[in-house]
This record gives sequence, structure tokens and C-alpha cells, in this order.
Amino acid sequence: MSPTAGPGEARRGRAVTACLLIIGNEILSGRTQDKNLAYIGQGLNDLGIRLTEVRVIPDVEAVIVDTLNEVRRGFDYVFTTGGIGPTHDDITADCVAKAFGLPLTVNPRARAILAAHYPAGELTEARLRMARTPEGATLIENPVSKAPGFRVENVFVMAGIPAVMQAMFESLKHSLVGGKPLRSRTVKVEMGESFVAAGLAAVQDGHPGVEIGSYPFNREGVFGTRLVLRSTEEGELAQAAAALDAMLLGLGVEGVWEEGPENAPPGRQSA
Repeated sequence: MSPTAGPGEARRGRAVTACLLIIGNEILSGRTQDKNLAYIGQGLNDLGIRLTEVRVIPDVEAVIVDTLNEVRRGFDYVFTTGGIGPTHDDITADCVAKAFGLPLTVNPRARAILAAHYPAGELTEARLRMARTPEGATLIENPVSKAPGFRVENVFVMAGIPAVMQAMFESLKHSLVGGKPLRSRTVKVEMGESFVAAGLAAVQDGHPGVEIGSYPFNREGVFGTRLVLRSTEEGELAQAAAALDAMLLGLGVEGVWEEGPENAPPGRQSA
């Protein structure tokens, strides 16, 4: 999508894609574990938006600017987490402004929000940093700690603190335009991947519109494989599930469909 096009334009007949940039030296060092990816991925999927790429990058201006300029032209939506707090190393707002070639200013509405939140005289220069946005940016509401995120074109800039990020995402998701949600069905078999590999490949070849993946597990000494089918088309998903079920029965194993009765192939029950 062109960076000048509005999100939601010219999407008929194709997948709507998103990229997540997780920004922060603390993530890369291992001091902090990211807890935002799963929430954003599931939330976008529910809206029919495919999170197809995630990058974890440091608090380095050149890296943030270059990465942002690359991905905002390649995806319908770009989401960033981290780096919009009150300290000197919170440079995400500066980098977004530089990437778009916009001046970074104290947003009057953001300032008013912070002024109303803090007691008189406590809106310090450090806290005022959280009111800075690229000129013309749209604010993203933050009902938790009030300091807003912001949006410029197809880029949505959010906090890294999970509770705040989640609140921001819930505030902005009404503005996102997606396609059909990606549905999935999962079957568990007590059989190693190598035993189902050939049959699984044949099912995949027969149903190219369905993504099929295998994931081994070991629980309390029981080895097995979870086979996951994903598609936006319910009919194709059902056909692939039936073919997979028949393949497993042909190997002499009966899979357990995990996602509920509506997701098992016709004539089968699920766990």
C-alpha cells in the first residue's frame, strides 16, 4: 500500500497485513520479556488483519528511522511498542517524526490531557515529553495512565507497558479495516512428526489455500504432534480438515480435534 493511501483503501481481494516493531534495548538484553506480541497478534487476527512480520530493534535512531521507513511502505499497518515515556532514552516519537519528515511538537491536546491528569505544578518537563508528537498526528487514547500514543498515516505508536499498550490497542482498533479473520483448527495425535510428514505434505498439496503446520509436544512422557490448519475460508478449512482426518485414520491413528465440536470434521467429535 502506498504510504499516502489511507488504511482500508484498495484492499478488496487481498490480505490485509501488519508489521509490529518492538522497540527497546531492554527487550534485546533479556532484562524485560515482551508480553505484547501475542495480544496484538490475536487482536489483529480477530479483525481480519494478518500480522506477518515482527521485528525487535534497539533504541538507536538510525535503526528505528530506517526500519520504520521500510515497513510502512510494505505493510497496510505498522504498530510500534516502546520508547514513548518521559526519559531521555525514549526516542520513538523523535524517530517517527524524522521518518515522516515532520516537525516534532508538543501536541496541544496531549498537553491538556496531561495537565488535567497531574496535580497543579507537577507537569514537569520530563512528563511533557510524553505530549510530543509529529505535527498533525492523531492521538491514541490511554485510559490507564493518560499519556497518549499517536498515529501518523498507517503507523500506530503505542507504549511498551503491557497494560497501557492493551488499553491503547482497544482504543484504536475501531479505526482498523481488515478482511476475513483467519480461522484455525487443531488436531492432536500421539505420533511423531516424521510419521505424518509425507501424508501431511500431500494434504497441503491438495489444499494450497490452507496453511498447515505441525508442532511436536512432549507432555508427561507422551510424545505427539499438533497439526494446525489455518484459512480465511471456512469451506476450504473444512475440506482440508476432512482430508487430514482421513490421512490420520489411514495411518491407524485417530486424532483429537481440540478447538470444539464445530471444528471437527463431519462425523467426528472433538475434545
